Amino acid sequence: MPNLRRVGLSLLRPLVHPVPRDHRESAKQIRRRRRVVTIAGVAGSALLGHSLSREPGSPQFYRLSLATAATWLGGGLAAGPLHLGRMWSGDERLRRPVVMPIASAGMTFGLFCGLAMAARRIPPLRHAITDALRYAETDPVLGVYATVLVNGLAEEVFFRGALYAAAPEGGQVALSTAVYTAVTLATRNPALVAAAAVMGTAFGVQRRVTGGIQASILTHLTWSALMVRFLPAAVREREGPVGRQDVSTGSIEK
Repeated sequence: MPNLRRVGLSLLRPLVHPVPRDHRESAKQIRRRRRVVTIAGVAGSALLGHSLSREPGSPQFYRLSLATAATWLGGGLAAGPLHLGRMWSGDERLRRPVVMPIASAGMTFGLFCGLAMAARRIPPLRHAITDALRYAETDPVLGVYATVLVNGLAEEVFFRGALYAAAPEGGQVALSTAVYTAVTLATRNPALVAAAAVMGTAFGVQRRVTGGIQASILTHLTWSALMVRFLPAAVREREGPVGRQDVSTGSIEK
């Protein structure tokens, strides 16, 4: 039993025990971070809302999506230095996080897939999910993957990188998640907002535990790729592929 307990603790330690680190910055550096983060946050939120109001596959959608990613990435890098982070391994050494973030993405995808399938029975939730996924089935596959992955990387650099570092000590996870969720309100889609709240919390905890953004980047990219690849088929109804929600009538356009 003691050996089993040690094994359990060794598996949980990388997930809950923060690694030792010293990323303290001067008051001047923090003020600068907060200015840059505020400007980039406002601009990125506006661009995100505009991008998702465009038709799937349209040149305007891709241009605005890339502009959004550039804003997150540029703001995150301009705010100050970033760190990749480390996590405890089974041999009690600090290593760059790779396996655990990818495994976490698979588990959270399974959770979301189950919730999405259950949500098909509730019309408002089904409409929100199908509207969020309409780009995955109507746009070219490579374009969808490129857009999702580039934006996922940029979001982690900004929200779990620059914004997290600019937040007050002790409130970084809560504040970065709250802002991430609030920015997603620009999409006007409750399914995306709920996903941002859940995954933003998970990404924030990874940032707190590892002291860097590598873990959350790997989880975000893997989770996003799985969602784009498999979720549309999981929520597709018999009458055809996921379509665009007609907000005025509550119907689904094919």
